[in-house]
Amino acid sequence: MAAAAATAASACGGGSQPAQQAPATTAAPSAPANTDKNAYPVFLNVDEGADPAVTAEQGGKGFTGEGWDTNTSFDLVGDPRAVKGGVLREYVLDFPGTLRMEGPESNSALNYMIGPMVYESLLGRPLELGVDLERGDVRAAEHDEVEHARLRGDLRTIHPTTLDYIPVLATHWQVSADKATYRFRINPNARWADGQPVTADDVVATWTFRMDKGLQDPSNQMTFGKFEKPVAESKYIVSVKSTVLNWRNFLYFSGMSIFPAHVLKTVDGAAYLKDYNFKLLPGSGAYKVEEADVQKGKSVSIRRRTDYWAEKYRRNVGVNNFDEIREIVVRDQKLAFEMFKKGDIDDYYVNVSREWVEELNFDRVQRGLIQKRKVFNDAPSGFGGLAFNTRKAPFDDIRLRKALTLLMNRDELIKKLFFNEYVKLNSYYAGGIYENPNNPKNEYDQQAALALLAEAGWKDRDAQGRLVKNGQPLTLELLYGNKGSETWMTVYQEDLRKVGIALNLRLVTPETLFKLVMDRNFGMVSMAWGALLFPNPETSFGSSLADQDSNNNITGFKNARVDALLKQYDVEYDQKKRIALIQEVDGLVANEHHYLLSWDAPFQRIAYWNKFGMPEGYLTRVGDYRDIPSLWWVDPQKDAALRAAMGDNSAKLPVGETEVRYWVQYGEREKAAAAAPK
Repeated sequence: MAAAAATAASACGGGSQPAQQAPATTAAPSAPANTDKNAYPVFLNVDEGADPAVTAEQGGKGFTGEGWDTNTSFDLVGDPRAVKGGVLREYVLDFPGTLRMEGPESNSALNYMIGPMVYESLLGRPLELGVDLERGDVRAAEHDEVEHARLRGDLRTIHPTTLDYIPVLATHWQVSADKATYRFRINPNARWADGQPVTADDVVATWTFRMDKGLQDPSNQMTFGKFEKPVAESKYIVSVKSTVLNWRNFLYFSGMSIFPAHVLKTVDGAAYLKDYNFKLLPGSGAYKVEEADVQKGKSVSIRRRTDYWAEKYRRNVGVNNFDEIREIVVRDQKLAFEMFKKGDIDDYYVNVSREWVEELNFDRVQRGLIQKRKVFNDAPSGFGGLAFNTRKAPFDDIRLRKALTLLMNRDELIKKLFFNEYVKLNSYYAGGIYENPNNPKNEYDQQAALALLAEAGWKDRDAQGRLVKNGQPLTLELLYGNKGSETWMTVYQEDLRKVGIALNLRLVTPETLFKLVMDRNFGMVSMAWGALLFPNPETSFGSSLADQDSNNNITGFKNARVDALLKQYDVEYDQKKRIALIQEVDGLVANEHHYLLSWDAPFQRIAYWNKFGMPEGYLTRVGDYRDIPSLWWVDPQKDAALRAAMGDNSAKLPVGETEVRYWVQYGEREKAAAAAPK
């Protein structure tokens, strides 16, 4: 989330105000915006950039698209009232170990924010909706009092409201009758940031690069190994054939970030790992990050390109508005909150209930200088809590894992620490159509837990009252990366102590936590994952990844029945049947107790300084607070009013409604329309 100054140190300056920290946008208020989507072209002068040597049949000048699919009817995602300019200042709790988009340690939250801003896919959407479909966005302390590693669905291939495919680098596409072969026609106007044209060769080179074992990325190879090597049929037409039938294959390939072949020809996987830790390959997207923008361990600036090839295309109307998005490392969340309240940070994702209920009621909130919003939408929920490394004793015993689950009093934690803001989590696909309603509810039960422990051999006690087995006390270590989580962890620690279990809390930096988890050097770790709109349990629960490092199956989950269901799921094109398959997977995973599932919130809580414009829904229909950098803008009139109010302690600005239910109402209207007589 963003920072106000060039370094964390300067951002922490006392008494600073937004007017002193962030430059005002110089753009004049725009005229009333035209909200008619048809006023904005899907494609603009496509033939203009075409190579005259390429025929229409090869996708060049005069290409009609007859016999191909496309989408020219999609609605605007951004708000046409948006004004370009200004700086968005946010913070991140940790600086990633690398800014590489692929390979070990690449799946950090910051990288998954940067990636879709810099790189584009064949089909897509203008907003970063999170992360790669196949991999986790591992980030600590991103959700309330739980260490949170948000995994969002990579929805770059679809419209966030309708979930339809929309053109990005490709203008048209084809799917063969047997659903195995896909063809894409590249937009002849598409350009890399260095001015080189985007071509079919770039798609081939990207696939080859992802499959390079020197990249040390097994998830990439598992995902894209389901395709034969793509073929550049011409400069603008590329085709690829699936080696296995899988309904997600088109989604994955069309959503793959494309990299430049003219650079990759000198960079293999091993060289990329060595030379691109903190620099980026050229992209075709609206933003860029140059080496000078990276202050290692301190900040990263993401800057809007002034020469972006698709600036005026419909998919980009009202998005990509900030000239600079500055992400500053603030390793203490409490410090970040104080920086936000002073005006050194522009927006703040409120993941601590106490802050939301008790602390965001001070003068600047009451006067409207700071706004709070609780946004309800259709974003899928993830799962989180404590992950057990079942490769190591004593966590290889399900009885111990279940006992530890029954010893967490979630009701009391939610009531006493979290102001009843949350709901208990009992599913890996909570709150939607994929949740198995028959999953164990894991209510707090000390006696049942002790019986399970005794059955597992932990029934004797030493002189200190600790449970022992073969003379060894039951002593566990919990790894976590956010000091704020100690509020609830110490309560759990005390509850375990009362029954004879010693729990040592080990606080490490988020970077260290990430490496330890990916290297499988942990016993218990506080971790959470966001959700995919279209679930893909394979990368979290597939047996083939259980004994490999650097993937999402961090607990070592193996289950033959789950593997069989995953194979069925891959080839099931009937959505109702896919729902039933995932529900069965959910039940099987839940009953293995590889995670002590904690709690979740069906909303996004955000606070921000009152200088921004945003669409009516604040976020996209299936998005979260990370839509802000792509969707919001600095409103010149609000910015001026805020600056004036900062100098006048009696000044007040309008205070809007706290709860935003735009997308709930949208869904209700959709249901009513569907039910209406035809």
